[in-house]
Amino acid sequence: MKRRFPTVFYNVTTLTGVTVALISFGLIVFLTVLDLLAGEQKPYMGILTFIILPAIMLAGIALVFIGAWRTHRLEKAGTPHEMHLPTIDLNDSRQRRAFVFIAVSGFLFLVFTAFGSYKAYEYTDSDQFCGEMCHSVMHPEYTAYQNSPHARVGCVKCHIGSGAGPFVQSKLSGAYQVYSVLFDKYARPIATPIENLRPAQQTCEQCHWPRNFFSEKREAHVYYLSDEQNTPWHLDMLIRVGGGNDETRETDGIHWHMNIANEITYVAIDRQRQSIPWVHMKSRDGKVERTYRTTDSTVTDEQLAHHEKRAMDCIDCHNRPSHNYHPPRPMVDNAMAVGLIDPSLPFAKSVAMEAIDRMYSSLPIARDSIRTLVESYYGDHYPALAASRTAAIDQMVAELQRIYARNYFPEMGANWKRYPDNIGHMYYPGCFRCHDGKHVSDDGKVISKDCNVCHTIVAQQYEGKVRRVSLDGLPYQHPVDIGDAWQTMNCYDCHTAE
Repeated sequence: MKRRFPTVFYNVTTLTGVTVALISFGLIVFLTVLDLLAGEQKPYMGILTFIILPAIMLAGIALVFIGAWRTHRLEKAGTPHEMHLPTIDLNDSRQRRAFVFIAVSGFLFLVFTAFGSYKAYEYTDSDQFCGEMCHSVMHPEYTAYQNSPHARVGCVKCHIGSGAGPFVQSKLSGAYQVYSVLFDKYARPIATPIENLRPAQQTCEQCHWPRNFFSEKREAHVYYLSDEQNTPWHLDMLIRVGGGNDETRETDGIHWHMNIANEITYVAIDRQRQSIPWVHMKSRDGKVERTYRTTDSTVTDEQLAHHEKRAMDCIDCHNRPSHNYHPPRPMVDNAMAVGLIDPSLPFAKSVAMEAIDRMYSSLPIARDSIRTLVESYYGDHYPALAASRTAAIDQMVAELQRIYARNYFPEMGANWKRYPDNIGHMYYPGCFRCHDGKHVSDDGKVISKDCNVCHTIVAQQYEGKVRRVSLDGLPYQHPVDIGDAWQTMNCYDCHTAE
């Protein structure tokens, strides 16, 4: 038989390389077509189609030339290297049946392998894969994610993105995570913020566009005091969401920060970005530029130079958009407001907080302890009520157990105290990281601490008192008389997570 290629290419190694290269190329074409027909891009498909399979194909091509080089050396040394392939005689019924069986089996194997590979990598795109494969590690984050406003936004949409580039970057940055899980070296709880997270412009702003934010957003809250009557306190606010763009000239409110009218850069000197001694503001036209330094810090310019200067974006305030752990106080307030915890039970708020905000050693122990504490309190202090209001007490216990299971994870050391939420300023520094009245520029300008910069109180009411309403805004009145201390202290100084 006439050979079309040089004799050095006729050897087992080269033939194996050709087979590997052709199969890899076929799978690349197959998966590319599937990806195009799928409509929605699959991030993990990018790494398989454009990184892994091409690498295997290149390895096959390398085998082709390695085999040719080895054969060439054998020829020069005078060593016989003739490759003898098996002879197939289709006139022989046994060989014919074997050939048909092997050919059909091989074809089906390739087809099922291709579809199996696609389904396997499709599964790796799923939220279940991200949240449940490493159950003990990811259980807190996955539980928080399932109860977040972004529960229908896939994990890979924010953490990886489409295409091979974002995938490779995320996986290289997370290579240590695989090692730490395999060898039980991971932190408890998982440290945040996550490094090398995709920019907000590629994630958040694909759905939320600050330039189109306007006006105010009304929020109505019901709080309960820790007294016997669980005295309710109603507070309505208009949140000055703000935003706008250059065309409308409306660039105010909270989203004024978001590089709409100004470019904000800051330096944080701690990992969780809670201590910010340096802030720089530059207007988009470059006419106004000002640097603020906090009067509370002794950090020098030389020390600041060793820290990252970060351009402010969505994640600097919305730092827990999908994995938020809620403080127990507002969770209990909400449960009481909608009747999941009966506010007519004496000291319900106080008992709930005492039962839930503890570091139990495990979830089963927490559930048993919460039930024991609540039932013991009412049994000891209100025995008649405990006998007549069993259903209300049982419902209170069940709700507290549910709140605990969603926000406390003893095995991983994860809870609301470990993860500051920068939205607001009640339980963490939040807005007051910069808006503390202590960040001063060289020309004497101060970053405002005025509450009305971000929100306006339009209504307040205490139990048994007249509801005060004013669209122009009301002066804040603390529910407990602490004099003027609330005007000089930060909210989180008392309502602290510590």
